Amino acid sequence: MSENRMRGYYGVGVEGISKPMNVGAIMRTAHAFGASFVFTIGAVYSKREGGRSDTSDAPEHLPLHEYNGLDDFTLPRGCELVGVELTDDAVDLPSFRHPRQAAYVLGPERGSLSPELADRCAHVVKIPTRFCVNVGVAAAIVMYDRTLTLGRFPVRPLSPGGPVEALPEHVHGGPVFRGQNSS
Repeated sequence: MSENRMRGYYGVGVEGISKPMNVGAIMRTAHAFGASFVFTIGAVYSKREGGRSDTSDAPEHLPLHEYNGLDDFTLPRGCELVGVELTDDAVDLPSFRHPRQAAYVLGPERGSLSPELADRCAHVVKIPTRFCVNVGVAAAIVMYDRTLTLGRFPVRPLSPGGPVEALPEHVHGGPVFRGQNSS
């Protein structure tokens, strides 16, 4: 997807992750989906160990912020922290409106976000699955959902198949939809 088709920015990160291959996979996916940055909290990314799953060499293309713990964890002003957690009170991802400036954070494998980090989240979303999926897969789903909902794509057709119309021309920075005056 062309990076100029989506407004705002976002980052994706993990807390306390233990498998470097998962961090590498998240970094590669973040690079592919046009994330602005990646971060870790209480985890260290080793290019030697995690780099095998990051075949795009993401650290050469987007910043990696490594925080020792929550005490030194910071985000840009105006950036909303969105926790991704399978809890009863989390908002289902398909019903969530993504902030224009966001940082998505996922918990460790076989674990959850720490209560302290969950308290810092402006929003908590969940992927509507029967059980937890791999943290790299979960990150990819969240990034895809953001791209799908904030990207500028034509309306889906009513019948199976691809769109029959090209992406609408933009008027005054916003998309033109059927039924709107395009002058």
